[in-house]
Amino acid sequence: MRELWPRLGMKRVLVANRGEIAVRIIRAAHDLGLEAVAVHSTADAGALHVRMADAAIEIGPPPAAHSYLDVARILAAARATAAEAVHPGYGFLAERSDFARACEDAGLRFVGPRSEHIALMGDKARAREAARAAGVPTIPGSPGALDDVDAAAACATEIGYPVALKAAGGGGGRGIRIAEHEIDVRSVFAQASREASAAFDDPRIYVERFISPARHVEVQVLGDGDRCLHLYERECSLQRRRQKICEETPAPRLAPGTRMGLFEAAIALCEAIGYRSAGTVEFLVDEETGEFFFIEMNTRIQVEHPVTELLTGVDLVAEQLRIAAGEPLRLTQTDVTPRGCALELRINAEDPANRFQPSPGTVAELSLPSGPWVRVDSWMERGAVVTPFYDSLIAKVIVWADDRETAIERARRGLDEVVIEGISTTTPLLQALLREPWFAAADFHTATLEAWLERQEELGPIGERRRM
Repeated sequence: MRELWPRLGMKRVLVANRGEIAVRIIRAAHDLGLEAVAVHSTADAGALHVRMADAAIEIGPPPAAHSYLDVARILAAARATAAEAVHPGYGFLAERSDFARACEDAGLRFVGPRSEHIALMGDKARAREAARAAGVPTIPGSPGALDDVDAAAACATEIGYPVALKAAGGGGGRGIRIAEHEIDVRSVFAQASREASAAFDDPRIYVERFISPARHVEVQVLGDGDRCLHLYERECSLQRRRQKICEETPAPRLAPGTRMGLFEAAIALCEAIGYRSAGTVEFLVDEETGEFFFIEMNTRIQVEHPVTELLTGVDLVAEQLRIAAGEPLRLTQTDVTPRGCALELRINAEDPANRFQPSPGTVAELSLPSGPWVRVDSWMERGAVVTPFYDSLIAKVIVWADDRETAIERARRGLDEVVIEGISTTTPLLQALLREPWFAAADFHTATLEAWLERQEELGPIGERRRM
């Protein structure tokens, strides 16, 4: 293994995560000549990421609160293994500013933004103010977070209905409720607040105008604290319960002026705060007017980062590690040249024929796609156990081609090669999706997928239909 670590000033990185993202980070660390330390709950003792790592340490029982979310145990693991850096991946502690600060206080390099930037962008009301101050368009909404239903109702009346009630302390689609009238605001405020409190330990809500039909387009950025650049956009409109299932780049049917405006807005925000590491600035694009508005910034690596890597040839996780080691950005904007089209399909251990119920169990047989321009990010292997304790994402099939039509055909071929027995997965749903004319025509927005799923239920279980 080539040893780049003397130049990077660190030798060993602890991966504070599990599953496919832990595998992904370990591979990037090894490519840079770094040693990787895995942490694992007792349920993950035999997992792929544990066996791939140079060292591994158990951090507690299966419930995440007692293992992957236990800051003290993870810091103790870093000390015990002499790790100099901690990479949080996505989910779990990745956007917890207190965890980033604890790493900083312990003398560890946190492979991500500074703790103050996580705190700033984690508070959605403050994030909107930061975006507005940077000249980035924001959706009309409450001037700050609200903890009173009367204030929320008054704000909604001033903004104009429909409105969205959102968790002030987090994202990922949790804590969002749509209100068409004042009676709806009063009906759902308490429910949204409770969900926000459960998900983010913060019951505060902010209110903003609900824009529909709209597309969800995000911009990938890299920054070193002094300079930022973008790595183009991703189309993320196909969502079920505000969770993405398919992403692609470039975003189809996006006007050149809108695309350039998104890039400029993302860079303006990142440079205004001196952002460091990889991040994603998310926008809503109004289908009718072409206007775009800042939604939030995710201060971590995204699940869908592989499509950007295939489009640009840039290893985003390796760049995260280099920046955390104190290196300035190696790239300029003109160095980042997009080519072709990339799609990602998320395979979850859920049963689409049974209202997407989780499907834990043991993988009896497994065959994942391969071939030219097909990438699979996964922790799956024959005999692997899908437990009920964690997120149901088990694999991502990512394809690249010169054009979107060929990429879709390649994605169809890739999904047709998937064999996973012993558990139910969303593969049949993805296969059906890729056969839809509206998908091929890129004629969709954020409400399209759920409406399509409702129609599919009327036709019978997706997994039982004969494939075309």
